[in-house]
Amino acid sequence: MSESDIFTTPLNRNTMWRSASLILEQQEQNKANGLSRMEETGDVIQRPPTSVTSDWLAQAKAAVPNANLDDVPSKYHAPPPDALSFSVIDEFNNWRSNPELAEAVAAIKALTAVIKRSQATTMMELEIELKKASDSLKAWDETSISLSAGCDLFTRYVTRTSALEYEDFSAGKSRLIERGERFGEISFKARKTIAMLGQDFLQDGSTILVHGFSRVVLALLRMAASNGKHFSVVCTGRPDNRGIEMSKELVGVGVPIKLILDSAVAYTMEKIDMVLFGADGVVESGGIINMIGTYQVALVAHNMNKPVYVAAESYKFARLYPLDQRDMSPVPCKNIKFEVPVPKSVEVESSARDYTPPQYLTLLFTDLGVLTPSAVSDELIQLYL
Repeated sequence: MSESDIFTTPLNRNTMWRSASLILEQQEQNKANGLSRMEETGDVIQRPPTSVTSDWLAQAKAAVPNANLDDVPSKYHAPPPDALSFSVIDEFNNWRSNPELAEAVAAIKALTAVIKRSQATTMMELEIELKKASDSLKAWDETSISLSAGCDLFTRYVTRTSALEYEDFSAGKSRLIERGERFGEISFKARKTIAMLGQDFLQDGSTILVHGFSRVVLALLRMAASNGKHFSVVCTGRPDNRGIEMSKELVGVGVPIKLILDSAVAYTMEKIDMVLFGADGVVESGGIINMIGTYQVALVAHNMNKPVYVAAESYKFARLYPLDQRDMSPVPCKNIKFEVPVPKSVEVESSARDYTPPQYLTLLFTDLGVLTPSAVSDELIQLYL
């Protein structure tokens, strides 16, 4: 079997593969042991199933076969190396200015630049420098789950090969850069991979409830509409009016939209066929942390036997295990407006996000495959192992 055969294997939800990071590491180990390419790929393909996943790169290449997914607009490319003036935060903000890049992907690009521009002379110095840069990015926004998880996963991914211990520094640094760029490629394609996987669950004539604004949910709905599926979408509009933003985007691709108050979810649910959420973070239990109101929507849907799906990139998988709503870092909600003045003595609940336990979720659409909530902990173990 050739390398191209591996990357063009048809997606089958009943087939289970290891994540791409593990496959890449196995390839490197096989090369170190002197195995042939045929022996190497045979080991990967014939290994017994471990989780409900498919190879990241195969899915990414299958997601939009006619599109060039490797291109990022040139104005967002990193400037020429200048170690003396380089700042990981500036590099991060440079990439983040591209509206198509998620915050975590911008961080991954910035950390790859750290490796390229490093003046370290040993692998230990380079890893320390990478960790400091990662810590700086996480401190830039301590409330962002995806930013923190993306930095942790990147650092773990690029340094998770024992081959680095036996290479000279120049070769080891090149290996880190190669792995960093590969991880960035996988992460950049994640949204399209998820859209390809999730669109099959949208039925013609269905009505879908979405809560707030999510770029990966938007990508999924756009792809389904572009492939000729007919459906309508109900959007919640409060508390920060992000549902209105989602409505505007979907109107642009010809999807029928209805905007409702968050308090009208139960009233509307009997007309809904499925609920589709994005996520700020996917936690170890298989639950999600997302925009405030997600939990109550999931409760209503579960009580009325409606499927609840979540679309989330794997770089949002975080080593967190909240036990209740208060077991999270507080994040205030911005732009809460009332029609009349609120007395100063009245306390206003302004939490921006809540935790939805796994028992209220049906499936998660991820770039690792379509997962049940119970499979998330296994994937986290594989990702952070």
